[in-house]
Amino acid sequence: MSALTSRPPRRAPRSILPWLAMPALVVFVCFAVVPLVGVFVLSFTTWDGIGAIHASGLTSWRTVLTNPGLPHALWVTFLVMIVSWAVQTPLSILLGTFMAGRQRYRGVLGVVYFIPLLLSSAAIAVAYKALLDPNFGLGAGLKIGLLSQDWLGRPGLAFGVVVFVVSWQFIPFHSLIYQAGVQQIPKSLYEAGQLDGAGRIRQFFSITLPQLKYTIITSSTLMVVGSLTFFDLIWVLTEGGPGDATRVLALDMYKRGWRASQMGPASAIAVILVLVGLALALLLRRLGGRDAGESQLEGA
Repeated sequence: MSALTSRPPRRAPRSILPWLAMPALVVFVCFAVVPLVGVFVLSFTTWDGIGAIHASGLTSWRTVLTNPGLPHALWVTFLVMIVSWAVQTPLSILLGTFMAGRQRYRGVLGVVYFIPLLLSSAAIAVAYKALLDPNFGLGAGLKIGLLSQDWLGRPGLAFGVVVFVVSWQFIPFHSLIYQAGVQQIPKSLYEAGQLDGAGRIRQFFSITLPQLKYTIITSSTLMVVGSLTFFDLIWVLTEGGPGDATRVLALDMYKRGWRASQMGPASAIAVILVLVGLALALLLRRLGGRDAGESQLEGA
């Protein structure tokens, strides 16, 4: 018995490990790489979505790059990205730090906060569109003049509504990420801070925030890259209006592809979105430093 119990656990041979990763690799290639290559090839063609596909060289790219609406769509896309990041990040950090406490009621609040993420973006947009209706919405029902404005009919207000609804939906997800990050911070750091006379606010800025550096980079990457794909929520809320105030690049891609039946230019816009997302992800990775991956592996 002693000989049996002293044996070290058997490990799988290294030659088997690549085969264990094959199912995930096959799924990634089939559902990520192949569609991406197909969209890239389609951007060099002319196709109305129904008939035959004809090669057209750089025609679709010229159509997109010379379109005067492209800089505006890019500007709105980056503006939504930056403002929503500036709103979501501090609130997510505060909520995540709050939910990392050990009080029982915080677990219940964590479940309540997570509910918006479980809802469909289109359903959320329909609900907010009804609530913000100046004639039949919440403001008209409660007789509150401030809430009875034409929220979706004025460019500045419509943009603010889009940012608010996006933040309302996705703050719970990022709060969960920060909650996990705070719970991984060694308690000894806070004990040392208490011995030095640091209060909760000082501990938050001197201990919690520095220790959340890589968590912030991970969360910011998800926010930034995810903001490039905002479509259904904006489409239901404003359809890109009023005017082009909320016409982001993803919405422009939809209108070209399905409204104008220009699959070539729409595919070119899709490639631009992929390249922009990849560049931003690499930039944030660069800002995280060389030890970002190692730190997250240790935290996991």
